[in-house]
Amino acid sequence: MKTNRVIFSLVCLVLGFLVAYSYQLTQREEKAAPLTDSQWKKTVELRNELIAEEKKNRELAEELHKKQNEVLQFEKKLADEEKVLSGMAEEAEQLRRYLGKVKVSGKGLIVTLDDGKYPYEGDVNNYIVHEHHIFKVVNELYLSGAYAVAINGQRLTRRSYIVCNGPVITVDGKQFPAPFVITALGDPNVLEKALNMRGGVKDQLVSENIVVKIEKSNSVEMEPILGDHPS
Repeated sequence: MKTNRVIFSLVCLVLGFLVAYSYQLTQREEKAAPLTDSQWKKTVELRNELIAEEKKNRELAEELHKKQNEVLQFEKKLADEEKVLSGMAEEAEQLRRYLGKVKVSGKGLIVTLDDGKYPYEGDVNNYIVHEHHIFKVVNELYLSGAYAVAINGQRLTRRSYIVCNGPVITVDGKQFPAPFVITALGDPNVLEKALNMRGGVKDQLVSENIVVKIEKSNSVEMEPILGDHPS
């Protein structure tokens, strides 16, 4: 009896397993059932739409890349033009400064030339400041990078003239007595070193009995020349 029961239990177990397996297999087959014609058609349509959208996205991406390159080229062109315009504006400003058409200010140098002490013997002309003394200073300042120079407040231009009339100096028609204050805009360290070189302008003036005083300044101002400059 026990043996029959065991066999019967095994048979029931096997039958249950087969029934369960058959059920699962049936479910899988139902799930994997082939698509109908309408479903297949819809799937193909969706796939074609997806391919078309991907193609359109690629074309848009290429167009965007092209436009970005055009924008970059345009920005580069604008930057180049801005550099050119900036350079032209700076050059124009420099020309206006050299012509004395604009007010200028900044660091610079102040050089004072005064007559030497006359010992009451010999020629008095050997102890007073002449135009060639002033020319030496002015030329050295320009050669050393000064972009604006004035004598006793009278700003110089490329057409300025300096004439000595005894104890006074005439600058562009205006007379000034000693001392003569020459102001220059530029790098004060460079200008000072240029005048103070051994055997340079200062040493030459001192050897000719001229009193020379050189001062660096952080605030030198020069007003523009108004009206026509005397020719």
